[in-house]
Amino acid sequence: MNYQHLLFGTLALTGIVAKGNPQPKQPNIIFILTDDLGWGDFGFQFQNQRAKLNVRSEPWTKTPNLDQLAKKGVQMPNHYAPAPVSAPSRASLMLGQHQGHANVRDNQFDKALENNYTIATVLKTAGYSTAIFGKWGLQGLGNKKSDQEPTNPSDWVAQPLNRGFDYFYGYMRHSDGHEHYPKEGVYRGKKEVYENLKNVAADLDKCYTADLWTARAKKWIVEQKLEKKSEKPFFIYLAYDTPHATCELPTQEYPKGGGLKGGVQWIGEPGHMINTASGEVDSWIHPDYANQTYDNDKNPATPEVPWPNVFKRYATSTRRLDCAIGDIVQLLKDLKIEDNTMIVITTDNGPSRESYLKEDFEPNFFNNFGPFDGIKRDLLEGGIRVSALAYWPGHFPAGRVIQTPSSSYDWLPTFAQMAGVAAPAVADGVSLLPSLTGKGKQKESYVYAEYFEGGKTPAYDEFLPDHQNKKRNQMQMIRMNNYVGIRYNILSNSDNLEIFDIIKDPQQAHNLAGNPGMDIVQQQMKDKMLQSRRPNDSAKRPYDNELVPATEVKKTEQGIEWKTFKGDFPWAPNVAELVPSETGNTDYPDLKVITNTYNQAVSFAGYLQIPYDGEYTFTLSANEKAFLRIHDASVIDADFGYVGGTERTGLIKLKAGLHPVRIYCTTKTGSKPFLNFQWSGPGFSQQKVPASAFFMDTII
Repeated sequence: MNYQHLLFGTLALTGIVAKGNPQPKQPNIIFILTDDLGWGDFGFQFQNQRAKLNVRSEPWTKTPNLDQLAKKGVQMPNHYAPAPVSAPSRASLMLGQHQGHANVRDNQFDKALENNYTIATVLKTAGYSTAIFGKWGLQGLGNKKSDQEPTNPSDWVAQPLNRGFDYFYGYMRHSDGHEHYPKEGVYRGKKEVYENLKNVAADLDKCYTADLWTARAKKWIVEQKLEKKSEKPFFIYLAYDTPHATCELPTQEYPKGGGLKGGVQWIGEPGHMINTASGEVDSWIHPDYANQTYDNDKNPATPEVPWPNVFKRYATSTRRLDCAIGDIVQLLKDLKIEDNTMIVITTDNGPSRESYLKEDFEPNFFNNFGPFDGIKRDLLEGGIRVSALAYWPGHFPAGRVIQTPSSSYDWLPTFAQMAGVAAPAVADGVSLLPSLTGKGKQKESYVYAEYFEGGKTPAYDEFLPDHQNKKRNQMQMIRMNNYVGIRYNILSNSDNLEIFDIIKDPQQAHNLAGNPGMDIVQQQMKDKMLQSRRPNDSAKRPYDNELVPATEVKKTEQGIEWKTFKGDFPWAPNVAELVPSETGNTDYPDLKVITNTYNQAVSFAGYLQIPYDGEYTFTLSANEKAFLRIHDASVIDADFGYVGGTERTGLIKLKAGLHPVRIYCTTKTGSKPFLNFQWSGPGFSQQKVPASAFFMDTII
């Protein structure tokens, strides 16, 4: 594939490419994900406000390096995690799919990530070197049918090397990420750290994981750019396991300087793998917090008391991440690649109240949830709204604040566009480049989550009475423009959502659902949620058997629109970011309408007239790759691993009426393109979908 040609075309659309520069360079990408860091943990976003107010009963922490990046980069305060807990959130990130489509849902820790396109496979296909450092937790339990873990690491069917990564250094299992000293196992027992498929934990004396992952990531970057002098761009997924559960402290102060000569460094000697593997394990508290006191009884007349130990630990842990990120940025400067490297920093879910110490940790000490209610495992804003920070000097305007909503599954399409390739049609997100650069029109991101958790929202005084001890169980959340709809303890699809204007009411105090005209918004939200998800037998929902509602269309005529897009596409692409080479209308989605013979993608878009309420089975076969969406629901994936000419099927329950349909497919030079689209439904067996069932918007 001519990636440079595609790169120029896609980046030019967003205004990144300067005039006279027809061969833009694919940027390096570093995606940093923290574990259980809250929206309110970022200094520039919340903690600095607490410091400025200096209310002695409201302690605060600091993130000076992140504050500097925020001034120079792009802040995204309306960025959401895909789920309010680690495993499904990370799966959605990797797959570029929201929780209505991703195969890992609820609390399915260590479940095998679906064998499909991931951020890593997409970027690797585009010519990137790919590496992950830190926590994975999506490897599966091996090829065995039992729930026992495999004895051979190669049996982890979804280990990172099988999901697009060239190199892995970190924790394979989810639960291993709950311990921050893998060899000593201070609070959770000894853990295994893998370099690719080899357990190397025996050499990791006194290695605090935040330092370990940072040092190894730095070493890998140096290997790529200084030692190998590789011209290939790189993608790093730096998945920290801190500050989760606020357990351990580092061994010593973070080394000064950062970058090539300073900061944490990879030594590579067994027993002394990094330069902070000395001193005393679980011992060092940052001096900014070691002697801090606060007004615990909110009475200025009584003496202040010291911060409890668990909160000194948490503050030190988050500050350590801040130091690590500053260290990496300095390395990019030292290597003179900062201007061609994009960094994204976000977190997997809202703040947690977990602690593995004898002392409890409660996130209302620092108000890690920010101005919102809810924590990890909640679909209230505090549990799922996490914010993000993006930094690419010279390309993203300094100090820009994006107020439009987005989610972590938008990063796959974003990175694909940066790499010069169209995202796979299976991805749910949209490219965020127009918002990040301030150039071009941003397509609306669809923010949606579903989750099951048997507990309750904590009864913190900071939370509204209606949110304290709120029973969770089955939950859903959707954001449409400024409105957020949520429902807890769902018993059936008839249950109404609470609806909030999240801009005016970030704490979700005023439920607008009963206001005049909001019944329309209520129905729109319910319809949209059904129209954009697919049931998963491993995570059953009370609305799984609902019929997907039809769409009201003002004027239509028979037929379907088709477009072609030149390029040697490695997958059926989402063509939303591409400029068509040819367009036309036909009575049926058939590749016979395509008369040219070059490599290309083809899309068909229109409506299907569903004759009766009920369950429909759709069947798709093609000579190359194809993908079917009805509304925004992924119905048939005849793409990843697809063998041309074979049939793929998908079931979906539909109400009678018009339903938007999109088919994406590819053709190759010299092949005989074909596309067969069949269905069966209430009262009729499998047959070709008739031309009379296809409609498109009336051309005026």
